[in-house]
Amino acid sequence: MPKEDNAVCFGIGVLIGVVTGVITSVLYAPKSGEETRKEFENVVTDLAQKYTPEIQHAKKQALTSIDVMRYKLEREYNRLSDSIKAKQIAKAKEKESIDYEVN
Repeated sequence: MPKEDNAVCFGIGVLIGVVTGVITSVLYAPKSGEETRKEFENVVTDLAQKYTPEIQHAKKQALTSIDVMRYKLEREYNRLSDSIKAKQIAKAKEKESIDYEVN
């Protein structure tokens, strides 16, 4: 069996497992949907309030890392761009000197 077929079969199996789990959890849930949603909302709100400083710090670190990566990528892009331009100029000068020698 080709790898693509294995990947498709695996994906279908995972999807069936997830759907089965969701259906089973809904059917056997001890609370109503409204109670579950309210409890979930409370848990999320409590976590957000409790970990706000850590979340803000992680966000700041992530943004700093993104800025550093952007700077490094832009610097590398400019370096490569300059290198390509230099090669194009050198090629053009070489062609110009060859054309000049022929004429």
